[in-house]
Amino acid sequence: MPARYILSDYVQAALAEASYDKLEHGSYGGSIPSCQGVVAFGQTLGECQDELRSTLEDWILLGLRLGHSLPVVAGIDLNKEPAREPVDTL
Repeated sequence: MPARYILSDYVQAALAEASYDKLEHGSYGGSIPSCQGVVAFGQTLGECQDELRSTLEDWILLGLRLGHSLPVVAGIDLNKEPAREPVDTL
């Protein structure tokens, strides 16, 4: 059974929804509409993408830490309590 990395999958799915704009002065801005407030800017598109990933990761971790409800992205719901298996099953 292949390993599942729920946070990595969530980040990838959210970034797939990102939109980028070239701004008037030549830099770039990006946002993820389903993740309110997740925006980033960069001098190049690559810098903007890197900043957006970093901003998204921080936004997710802070939201989880503070108990905020995060949007369901591509069917991935981070708001669910994790399923735990009894120790004796190992």
